[in-house]
Amino acid sequence: MQKPTFDPGLTTKYDGPLLRIINPDGSFNIERRGTNWRDIHIYLQLVSIPLTHFFGVVLLAYAFVNGLFASIYFLLGPQALVGNGAAGHASERFLRCFFFSSQTLTTVGFGAIAPVSPAANLVAALEALCGLLGFAVATGLLFGRVSKPSARIGFSERALIAPYQDGTSFQFRIVNRRANTLIEPQVTVMLMAVDRSNGGYRRDFEILKLERDKVMLFALTWTIVHPIDAESPLFGKTAADLEAVQAEFVILVKAWDETFSQTVHQRFSYRYSELVWGGRFTPAFKVDEGGTLELQVDQVGAYVKETAQGLPSAPTP
Repeated sequence: MQKPTFDPGLTTKYDGPLLRIINPDGSFNIERRGTNWRDIHIYLQLVSIPLTHFFGVVLLAYAFVNGLFASIYFLLGPQALVGNGAAGHASERFLRCFFFSSQTLTTVGFGAIAPVSPAANLVAALEALCGLLGFAVATGLLFGRVSKPSARIGFSERALIAPYQDGTSFQFRIVNRRANTLIEPQVTVMLMAVDRSNGGYRRDFEILKLERDKVMLFALTWTIVHPIDAESPLFGKTAADLEAVQAEFVILVKAWDETFSQTVHQRFSYRYSELVWGGRFTPAFKVDEGGTLELQVDQVGAYVKETAQGLPSAPTP
């Protein structure tokens, strides 16, 4: 009986060397082409880009709008604005127009310069309206960014092929890098490999059976273990075998965020080159003198590599 195919949504088609499916930051390693301006959702873009880019966009928009209105005031002539410094050389006058525009846009209105002509007053009224609407939109976008639930789960830099009971296992370790509380985290691990049988190439996906795929509480680190037994697709495989099939372990973590009262997700992956054969994780927490558990978040990936004599070597962060 032919084994049923399984496609998690990443396609089984394969036609050459392939980079990793999931980037280290959790994003999909996919380039989108053929889109047009109708496919762009500005709100989604602005709430998803990095925070530094967001403030950069806001600053550029603020400078552009002020420059636009300053140019209009400048073109209306020296008689459009009155007050201290409203007249003068062209460069000085444009600079005054720019500062007047910023005061009008933000509705500060220091009063040093004021519009006089009907056209200048009309432009100032329009700019004040743009300022009110623009800052309301910027505030809403900022609130949307800070109120969006998200997980920040730390993964060990390397996954290990480690001793497990009487055999071996595939292991990696995770930790909640934030101080919020995550309840009932659940992990799904999927193996992606290239199948070169039948004279062709295709990608196969298989969900790995875990020692446990869910825990009740996520206060410390959690080592996720896939026992490599006779039913495991890793059984009998070597590092060269995994490299030959371009193996990648795709990981999805979901948990209930007690702060936002919503489910949060995070993705990650390990490629065959990011495996350590014969490693063993070292404890990332200890008990202090007062009996309190002390978690060392930056040690989530600390491991020791077993030597030929079976003794651990120096810890690797």
